[in-house]
Amino acid sequence: MLRRINAAATLRALRGAGEPTLTELAGAVGLSRPTTEGALVELAGRGLAEEVAPQQGKRLGRPARRYRFRAEAGYALGVEIATDRTLLFLTDLDGQVVSAHREALAPDAPARDRLAAVRAAVRACLAAAGIGRKQLWAVAAGTPGVVDPEGTIAYCNVVPEWQGFELGREMGRSFNCPILVENDANLAAVAERWRGAARDVDDVVYVLAGSHTGAGVLIGGRLHRGRWGAAGEVGVLPVLGLRDTAAVRERTGLNAMAARMAPGVAAMVLAFDPEMVVVGGPLTLTGGDLAGALARHVPPLCLSPTRIAPSELGDESVALGAVRLALDRIETDLMRVD
Repeated sequence: MLRRINAAATLRALRGAGEPTLTELAGAVGLSRPTTEGALVELAGRGLAEEVAPQQGKRLGRPARRYRFRAEAGYALGVEIATDRTLLFLTDLDGQVVSAHREALAPDAPARDRLAAVRAAVRACLAAAGIGRKQLWAVAAGTPGVVDPEGTIAYCNVVPEWQGFELGREMGRSFNCPILVENDANLAAVAERWRGAARDVDDVVYVLAGSHTGAGVLIGGRLHRGRWGAAGEVGVLPVLGLRDTAAVRERTGLNAMAARMAPGVAAMVLAFDPEMVVVGGPLTLTGGDLAGALARHVPPLCLSPTRIAPSELGDESVALGAVRLALDRIETDLMRVD
């Protein structure tokens, strides 16, 4: 157990540290050089670390031994499954994208046909990078609807035959690694904190404006799903103005739609008191400043000075959030000592 604890601590220090020397790594971990070296031997045996060849001609004498984290030891796959498309990102263990793939989906496709198209997209994405399925350490998928803890779509009214579909189990037939399924707005919130408008902001509400408008919530930097995965789904209440948002915009225009959405967004702000609201989704990609319009209509309904800003990730937020979810699962597994 102590050996595993030391290996986990060494791995945590090595990740993101570049190519530290053995002495530097031992100091960062707080272990002796021999103990740190033993941990590195174990990590190397698992394919997670390797000694870096010394650079020639730099200095006289024996060069210090340096090590690096092998981000290419495994890969994470993030998949967005939307009504009309699928988007995939394949990354190494440091989150660097090594392959991406987009594929249009028929909006009226049955669930089985939709899943078959996603599987074909996965094959194309992996083939483009020369990566085999056995090299995947975790896969995460984001999709519209309420997703229960088992990966089943408990509620969805925008994707045909999606409600009740056991997406986690069905996707699990194609992989030999952990499969995670999450609501699309939830993953968009995760992505914006990771690489978007809400970098390092702990309390965030992400508003995903589409045919209907949903929201994802981060509290203390962690995704808040609720007991059954339905946290943030205030849009099911017609009085809050988040239903049929695309149709409303088509009839009335951007400013009227923002005014209609304001009570729903304000309800989220009043419930969670976030530092920031990020506005994204399909309706933000077709022109007009929805975030700016909401910034005018929402504050008069609230008690706190919450910032409202547009997404910085555009239509990539859900797939990137799925990647981050997969990477988090991998990191949890790597750091386990039991």
